[in-house]
Amino acid sequence: MASAQGGEMATRTLVLWAPDWPVVAAMSAADVPAHLPAAVADAHRVTAVSAPARALGVRRGMRLRAARGLCPDLAFLPVDDPRDARLFEPIAQAVETVVAGLEIARPGLLILPADGAARFYGSEQALAERLLATVTEQTGHEVQVGIADGLLAAVLAAREQRLVPPGESRADLAGRPLADVVHIATSPERVSQMQDLVDLWDRLGLRRMGDLAHLAYTDVEARFGEPGAWAHRLVHGEDLRPPARRRIDADVASECVLDPPAYRIDIAAFAARRLAEDLYAMLVERNASCGRIAISARTESGRELTRTWRTDDGALGGLTAARMTDRVRWQLEGWMSQAGRAGAGEAQAQPPPDQEDPNAEQGEPLVWLGLAAQDLVPAGTHQGGLWGADSGSSLRAHRALERVQGLLGVEAVFSARLQGGRGVRDQVHLTPWDDAAPVDRSPDAPWPGRLPEPFPSSVLGQPEAVEVLDDARRPVVVDRRLQVSGAPHMVVRAGAGQGITSWAGPWPLSQRWWRPDGHRAVYVQAIIDDGSAWLLSCSQGQWFVEASYD
Repeated sequence: MASAQGGEMATRTLVLWAPDWPVVAAMSAADVPAHLPAAVADAHRVTAVSAPARALGVRRGMRLRAARGLCPDLAFLPVDDPRDARLFEPIAQAVETVVAGLEIARPGLLILPADGAARFYGSEQALAERLLATVTEQTGHEVQVGIADGLLAAVLAAREQRLVPPGESRADLAGRPLADVVHIATSPERVSQMQDLVDLWDRLGLRRMGDLAHLAYTDVEARFGEPGAWAHRLVHGEDLRPPARRRIDADVASECVLDPPAYRIDIAAFAARRLAEDLYAMLVERNASCGRIAISARTESGRELTRTWRTDDGALGGLTAARMTDRVRWQLEGWMSQAGRAGAGEAQAQPPPDQEDPNAEQGEPLVWLGLAAQDLVPAGTHQGGLWGADSGSSLRAHRALERVQGLLGVEAVFSARLQGGRGVRDQVHLTPWDDAAPVDRSPDAPWPGRLPEPFPSSVLGQPEAVEVLDDARRPVVVDRRLQVSGAPHMVVRAGAGQGITSWAGPWPLSQRWWRPDGHRAVYVQAIIDDGSAWLLSCSQGQWFVEASYD
């Protein structure tokens, strides 16, 4: 399933969803019986509803007085993100006994790639059944699993406990209401943005995902901005950031030794805040944003604990230091509240029997803590050398370019990104500015036959035709086996001949030779007598200057 912008096929994504997790966690912490109606609410509105309360008409987003009017016996429970993350950790640990390297999008929602695990267990159905059985046996909680092409389709499939066959996700999404896009939002800000957009789209007559998918990406970007473009890519079944554990930049990390060891969560969280501030400063210095944050810890007995959290798409700099600290604290509470657990990614800390406070002393202290930013992308795809670090001037430049795109179209402003390929032009990918869509081809793939380093510093917009002569002033030709007839001695460019003092190659390149659009060429690196260095190519009997070296 190709993306709307020519991207690569979406990965098979598995999503594990714990229905109504905030209210389930709150009821568990407060010992509220499961059959009673309950809701989690802040000072003004209901934020999560249990199934019995939903059956009586209570809905998320209702004002407290309206909810109480529908259900006088409704139990209101407080919003508590650390509690939700702490109580969700046993489910994450149970899933990790089946599939390693999961990601937490938010407490109650896990994401992982399905392809490798499905092959290991025999099929996607067997994988889903294994996950459901393991979570139920180890935690007692009921969860749902969905698998589909792309993140949005997988989240919606999990909410319906089904597996979408490969290649059918886009058709499956087309008939769904646009309001379902809200289910993939991982931050209150994104939820609010999407609710406002869905209301606007409804007034404009766009009510199904297929209605939005049929619009041109550039028109959606120009009219509805980044949130609209984000939703447009999702309804096309794209993976904005597919689940992956490959470390993009191992140097963007911060760590510290806890001496004395941290027996209390608040002590470890205090150290985590300093690490988060250091990590955020390094990201700002690199003008980068991270797609994931890896939280690692080591206990006094040497047990290694690791968990990966997915960050919010579109956040400036990935996450603020305060929001990074929140996630670390949630994770520490999840680890340190688990007693008697062993294995990778599991803590063995146990609160003393007379202590119930999550900040109370724990059985096994932490001696080391680390944070690492993964899946680095340019922050807003700014180029740091042009505007500097994130500041008022860079934000004004950001708005100015958005204004240009709004006036002239998204395709009026491009940025260059590296992608995989063998030729010099194959490795340059132009994308609309501020577009975080993945490149067509991974630059980290082997790419046998690719030109050796060093790579050219400047690539001509269009190759310039030239003549290449040997020492007898005869044209150097390339035969069917991509062998040159003689050593290049002179190049004639724009009617002027220049001598070649040294050269390297030739490097033959044959791509898709069995197809009419196949490409067969020979590349030569040449140093000219004026000191310049060129990359020459010969294709279909004609020599060209492709690029130059510094």
